[in-house]
Amino acid sequence: MAITTVNPATGQELQTYALQSAGEVQAVVDRSRAAFSRWRDVACGERAQLLKPLAERLRLGADRHARLMVTEMGKPLTEALAEVEKCAWLCDFYAERAPGWLADRTVQADGLEHRVIFQPLGIVLSIMPWNYPYWQALRFAVPTLTAGNTSILKHASNVTGCGLALAELFAEARFPEHVFQSLVADYQGVQSVLERPEVRGVSLTGSTRVGVQVAQMAATGLKKVVLELGGSDPFVVLEDADLDQAVQGAVTGRMLCTGQSCIAAKRFIVARPLAAEFAERMATAMAALKVGDPLDEGTRVGAIANSAELARLAEFVADAVKLGARLLTGGSRIDRPGSFFAPTVLADVSPQMRVFREEVFGPIAPVVAFDNEAEAVALANATQFGLGGSVWTRDLERGEVVARRLECGTAFVNSIVKSDPRMPFGGVKMSGLGRELGRYGLMEFVNIKGLNIYSADS
Repeated sequence: MAITTVNPATGQELQTYALQSAGEVQAVVDRSRAAFSRWRDVACGERAQLLKPLAERLRLGADRHARLMVTEMGKPLTEALAEVEKCAWLCDFYAERAPGWLADRTVQADGLEHRVIFQPLGIVLSIMPWNYPYWQALRFAVPTLTAGNTSILKHASNVTGCGLALAELFAEARFPEHVFQSLVADYQGVQSVLERPEVRGVSLTGSTRVGVQVAQMAATGLKKVVLELGGSDPFVVLEDADLDQAVQGAVTGRMLCTGQSCIAAKRFIVARPLAAEFAERMATAMAALKVGDPLDEGTRVGAIANSAELARLAEFVADAVKLGARLLTGGSRIDRPGSFFAPTVLADVSPQMRVFREEVFGPIAPVVAFDNEAEAVALANATQFGLGGSVWTRDLERGEVVARRLECGTAFVNSIVKSDPRMPFGGVKMSGLGRELGRYGLMEFVNIKGLNIYSADS
């Protein structure tokens, strides 16, 4: 059995990788276990210091890493370069903050000093997607390793090269051998890793369906689970919004990673007096975006990573138009080599349409009108997902009130949804469990232990 990666912008095969055998997969776990026995005893400050050369190696190799991402999954080069820099910033952030956050805490009780200490769990498996192949793998690995765990990465098959490059990156930064390893395996291989008792946790970013499956497997061993799953983020435009700002934010928020992002704005819920103009202006802006070779620095819209997704995107449009939506621009595959879909705007969308009810992983923007604030919130929350959301208004106090009512893990006022090392990130409802990033993400895979010491004669 083997995996062959394909450039989605050209359709050309890139490289073939042999799947690791059952024995090789078990050897990866054995090596991770041995590495953990040593790594856990390294002082947190020393572990954190290794993040500095990791950041340096990322920056020095930025062009190489970015081009690997582009050729394997099709995002524009400018976005890939920004992703590498964001990963380096992540390393800088935890190098500075993690030692203080993981230091023992003193609790005064019974006239004595008790302590809260933070200890690693063991081996943690990460199962990561293709759309942000460096960022999503590292936003898990950096805090998890700094806390003293070891990690095994199972990357999406179409970015196998990125997964292996990340393992090389940790080696170049002089991390101890086998603290971070990349696995090339199928479903059975992943299952066999999760069944090992030494594997004490799993973090998955991916679809809700796969997240539920992995959580069920992990539950048999009561392993800690962090899940960042699908999203259908609402983009709520109130009647007093700055329309120029909102349209610009809508295009940016929808089109990052060619619309293939869990936290992309996916449902544009606009006050009725603004809805028609908003949709028309967004359509004009979307139609003007340059679609093409993602290695061209002028390209704003790259390839659809999975060619099978092209048919699904067309189905979303057809269903919406059949039920009464107006197609303002785009709506179909672009006739050129590779997997490209035209930036698309649909007006007069209603909640029963698939494009509103389901997660759309591509450059399609449905616009639905609302008549009052209560209806806007109801529409925003009318989904199984709860990852992120944004509210656009000149009245910041009102914007905060609406943002607080959104059923999501991350809300913004007058900004697109984005992840940030300084802030916790994650979802509610069927968008996930647990948090990544910030202090909260660092604490997901640690044993928060109470240490209580009394004298022998007490």
